[in-house]
Amino acid sequence: MANEKEVAYRFDDIDGNMAGKVLKKLTAYMRPYWFWIILALAATFGSSIISIIVPQRIRRMVDYIQESVFGSASIDMAVIWNIAIVLIVLYVGVAMLDFISSFTMADISQILSERLRKDMNGKIDRVPLAHLDSKSTGDTLSRITNDVGTLGSTVDQSFIAIAGSTFMLLGSLIMMFIVNWVLALTAVVAAIVGFGFMATIARKTQKFFKAQQDELGKLTGHIEEVFSAHDVVKTNGAKDLMKKQLTDINGRLYDASFKAQFAMSALMSTMMFLSNLSFVFISVVGSVLAFSGHITFGVIVEFMIYIRLFTHPLRDLGQQSMTLQTGFAASHRIFEFLDADEMEDESYKNATINDVKGKVVFDDVKFSYQPDKLIIKNFSATIDVGRKVAIVGPTGAGKTTIVNLLMRFYELNSGSILIDDVDITTMKREDVYDLFCMVLQDTWLFEGSVKENIIYNKKDVAEEDVKRVCKAVGLHHYIRSLPQGYETILTEKVSFSTGQRQLMTIARAMITDAPLLILDEATSSVDTRTEIMIQKAMDKLMIGRTSFVIAHRLSTIRNADIILVMNEGGIVEMGGHDELLEAAGLYSRLYRSQFDFEEEIAYL
Repeated sequence: MANEKEVAYRFDDIDGNMAGKVLKKLTAYMRPYWFWIILALAATFGSSIISIIVPQRIRRMVDYIQESVFGSASIDMAVIWNIAIVLIVLYVGVAMLDFISSFTMADISQILSERLRKDMNGKIDRVPLAHLDSKSTGDTLSRITNDVGTLGSTVDQSFIAIAGSTFMLLGSLIMMFIVNWVLALTAVVAAIVGFGFMATIARKTQKFFKAQQDELGKLTGHIEEVFSAHDVVKTNGAKDLMKKQLTDINGRLYDASFKAQFAMSALMSTMMFLSNLSFVFISVVGSVLAFSGHITFGVIVEFMIYIRLFTHPLRDLGQQSMTLQTGFAASHRIFEFLDADEMEDESYKNATINDVKGKVVFDDVKFSYQPDKLIIKNFSATIDVGRKVAIVGPTGAGKTTIVNLLMRFYELNSGSILIDDVDITTMKREDVYDLFCMVLQDTWLFEGSVKENIIYNKKDVAEEDVKRVCKAVGLHHYIRSLPQGYETILTEKVSFSTGQRQLMTIARAMITDAPLLILDEATSSVDTRTEIMIQKAMDKLMIGRTSFVIAHRLSTIRNADIILVMNEGGIVEMGGHDELLEAAGLYSRLYRSQFDFEEEIAYL
């Protein structure tokens, strides 16, 4: 299948060194917790040492019983009880040390997960908007949720398991050679075969675990998009298309997961077979040595326990190696995001505007999303204080891009933008953001009270101010009719129409009370009656502010002080509404075609 080839090709280049790079970064990330990690390792080491001592005590008990029975002597139960009590104490010690190591690593994994989520959340504020635009929202969410959760589970379960298995493997191997080198060599042959098989499988299947995490991110992104636009999907009858896309992604996820899980299952089955085969060999060789008088039955019992202590860690290492593949794949995606290029550090910038008037100058602005294709070309305009500026033009002309450049969401290729004769690139981004209040086409409300949604992130806002702005936009009466008024929590049971949600965002902008205002298609998704109501609220909001209005409905910007007509990234016309109509240029054609269309719709 083509999809299989794509996945294999995409990840082949990282198979050899991904684990090493990720482990190096993860080790540096966990450096603050080394004390607790060492404590967990010490507890694990202590548990392994005690577990290795236990078989010697059991051998003594078996040999004592054998000597008593075959020597026709009575068995002294006091001796048996003394050995049994020692064994109980040792096993209790193992349990306590295992609890300490498990609890410590569980705590570290949760702290690590919390720190990663905080760092990734902070990273979102430092990466350029272009980087976030290049990734689906679902993929970014998957990295913060699924991948961090997977890495946390790997640290919690695999780290100590691998350390404990390694200690136990080496310790039991040493003790087996001390007890009987012939039996030890018999066990080592099976171990060498197991390790070789495990290393081969791990190396060959690494790409499938990476593919599994990536496809999981794509699946999360697809589901997020479909559910957030479920009404659009149903309205356009696109459920079959969405189902096909989901099936394709789900198929690739199934393919990668199947191969990864098949490899893990094959490895576990093989390790189990080798483990059982070791018991068979030891039983045969041990019986021969025992009947020939070279060893006692106690040695066989002791060695059988050591074989279990030896083969179980070997099997666990095989299983944990597969878990590590998933953890490394998740870590790769996490650190890929954390290592993304960030915006310039602006802590050294100190330019400010103390008494903002609101004059805005665009001086020969050029901008491109891609190096070889300019979107904004030689854009120049001077906006005087308190003016209402409308930016119009066909789709793709660059209207919203101009606003993004004004807000410094994107950086210019060349030219400059000045506010009150201060170049915005000499100011911190946060200081630029504080100069604006925005009302966008997409209304964003969060689960909280009506009051909290209006005063969003503002401090010391009086309740009277909230009521004042709601009265100004015409929402006060409706809010009072809600069960708890302004303290009503916005949920699915509290219904706000599209127009009311837009009025809420206008009220939020009024509370912000910034000197410059941006209105981006604020009335594009409402009916004419609601548009008139919103337009009145926006007119109040624009009083005393330099305002930039992006609108497709040209009827809403007739009273603009100046209209900038954009096409193909530049200004092709500039002037008032009547002036531009008389010029019979692009604005006139856009206006008349829209007006004729609206008349035709009204007639129908």
